[in-house]
Amino acid sequence: QVGRHIPVSRGNRRFADSIKGRRVIDQYASEFVSLRQAVRSRHYSIRTEQTYQEWLMRFVTFHGYKDPKELGANEVNAYLTYLADVRRVSASTQRQALNSIVFYYKQVLNRPFEDVGPFKQARRTRRLPVVLTKNEVARLFEHLHGSYWLMAGLLYGSGLRLMECVRLRVKDIDFERGEIIVRDGKGAKDRVTMLAEKYSQPLFQHLVRVKELYEKDRAAGTAGVYIWPSLARKYPSAGKEWSWQYVFPSARLSTDPQSGAIRRHHVHESGLQRAVKKAALKANIAKQVNCHTLRHLLPPISSKSATTSVPCRNCLAMRTSPPQ
Repeated sequence: QVGRHIPVSRGNRRFADSIKGRRVIDQYASEFVSLRQAVRSRHYSIRTEQTYQEWLMRFVTFHGYKDPKELGANEVNAYLTYLADVRRVSASTQRQALNSIVFYYKQVLNRPFEDVGPFKQARRTRRLPVVLTKNEVARLFEHLHGSYWLMAGLLYGSGLRLMECVRLRVKDIDFERGEIIVRDGKGAKDRVTMLAEKYSQPLFQHLVRVKELYEKDRAAGTAGVYIWPSLARKYPSAGKEWSWQYVFPSARLSTDPQSGAIRRHHVHESGLQRAVKKAALKANIAKQVNCHTLRHLLPPISSKSATTSVPCRNCLAMRTSPPQ
């Protein structure tokens, strides 16, 4: 069903582009089907698909539900200016809206995108990252438990991004070499980072418990985990192999929004986000702490490095062997 999995904003109704129910989806169902097909044919992620559809919905809503095929450069200019002047979005959000609309016109309607001319650009801001002291990090981790403690530890000790962590698969962990292989990271690039020794054994024990859940799923005949469609066609049984399972699987089965198959996906990232936020509050840390904050922090490589500057993140990510 078109739009079933598109997040519908229920925020401030004063904005002219606020999505109201399913009117846009129902009125232009064929356009959204075409947009979804264009996104999937290029193997973009489900998040990109949802983002592109939501921005097209907002664009059409802003212009009074006019047929998007009849809207052109002037309407795009007006909307981008509105985002900067009235909604006061960030520069990245405004750019995301423009990219979504351009994709629709170029890839779905197959027509050249006209020059929108000068428009009010959102202000670019440069902010310093939030950095915690060693004492604050220790207090934070005292209030994290179970798999959330382990996931936060990988963000902190291995420099993983939030979604890189929740999407980890068993085959990406190399305990002998002390490495984690990040697949399809930012910019669709792979990279190798270290597996912090402190979290190696807890991660191994965690995978023992995960494998018990995996074996129960296999006995119950549950569909395999999601893998890329082209790979699934070439290796139909790959999704049921242990090496392809998620390191942090969800406790419940869910329906795949694209194929409709009932399978076990990875945990939702919001769980870790809430856990880190609550831990920061309990630890009385008066800073804006989130999951990405942990990535800014590099633990010392050894006890001797406690008083020295930490190595750059790029250098750490290129390490091909565990620290000595």
